[in-house]
Amino acid sequence: MKQKHNKISYAKYGYYFAIPFIVAWLIFMAYPIIYTIVLGFTNLKGMGNTNVQMAKPFFRNFIRLSSNLTFIKSVKNTFIIWITNFIPQIVFALALAAWFSNDATRIKGRGFFKVVFYMPNIITAASVAILFNALFSYPVGPVNSILESLGFAKFNFIQSPTASRAIVSFVQFWQWYGYTMIVLISGILGISPDIFEAAEIDGANGAQKFFKITLPNLRTIMLFTLVTSLIGGLQMFDIPKLFNLGGPDNSTITASVFIYDIAFSGSYLYATASAASMVMFIIIAILSAIMFFMMRDKDEVKLYKAEKARIKAYKKEQKALAKQGGGK
Repeated sequence: MKQKHNKISYAKYGYYFAIPFIVAWLIFMAYPIIYTIVLGFTNLKGMGNTNVQMAKPFFRNFIRLSSNLTFIKSVKNTFIIWITNFIPQIVFALALAAWFSNDATRIKGRGFFKVVFYMPNIITAASVAILFNALFSYPVGPVNSILESLGFAKFNFIQSPTASRAIVSFVQFWQWYGYTMIVLISGILGISPDIFEAAEIDGANGAQKFFKITLPNLRTIMLFTLVTSLIGGLQMFDIPKLFNLGGPDNSTITASVFIYDIAFSGSYLYATASAASMVMFIIIAILSAIMFFMMRDKDEVKLYKAEKARIKAYKKEQKALAKQGGGK
C-alpha cells in the first residue's frame, strides 16, 4: 500500500503573524488619517463640542488658510529652514562618506569618527533645542561670554529673527548630517569594487571616480535621502517649538508648530488644523513625485519603453498573422 503523505502548508501562518501589524496600522495610522481628512471639512472647534457639522461652504477651512498670513509664513519658514540645512548637510555628508570609503586615504580609528559624527542623531531633539537655547541665551550665556571675552559686544540671538532661524537650521544640520553620512557610506560600499579597479587601470583620478562612478551609482540612495529629508524637514516641530516657541516675530514657526498652536494652544481650531495638515500632506506628496520623476533612471526608462514597444509590435504582428490564417 502506498502511504499518503499529507503536505502541510505553512504559508497561512505568515498571514497570522501579519495580523498584529495590520491591526495596529489600522488603529494608529489609517484611522487618524481618515479622521483628520474628515475633520478638515467640518466646523469642529473647542473641546467637548459635540455639535459637529460639515463646513459651509465645503472648503471653508482651506479658503481661510489661503488668507492666513501666519500659515503662509510658517510654510515659507519651513522651506527656508529645510533648504538651508539640507544643502550643507548633503554636501558635508557626501564629502565624509567619500573620505571614509576611500581606501587610499585610510585613517586609523575611522569607526570611532563615524560614531562621533553620528552621535548627535541619537540625542533627543527636545534636549538639543533646550541646550542651544541655553547656549545662545542673553545677556548671560556661553556664546555671549565667549564674544565678550574676545572683545565683541553681546548679541541677543534669541530676539533676532535671522539669527534664530539660522540657529534652528544649524541644529537640524548638526543632528542629521551623521545619519545621512552613514546612509551614503552604505550606498558607496554597495558599488562593485571592480568598477573602481577598472577606472584606476584606465588612469582615472579620485575626482573622476567620484563624479563619474560614485555619484551616478548613488542615484537611488540619493533619492531616498532627499525624499526622507523632505518629509522630515517639512514636519519639523521639536527644535523650532522648544528653541524659541516659533519666535521671534514667527521667524521660526514651521507648519507643524502652526498646526499644533491652533489645535492645542488655546484656540482649539481642530478643523482648521486638520485642513492645514492636509495641505502639507499634498505639498509633500507633490514634491516627492517631482523628485522621483527628476531623479529617475532615464536609460532604464528608455529600455522599458523600447521593450514595451517591441512586445506591442509583436502582439500586433501575431494578430495580423492570425487574421490571415483565419481568412484562408
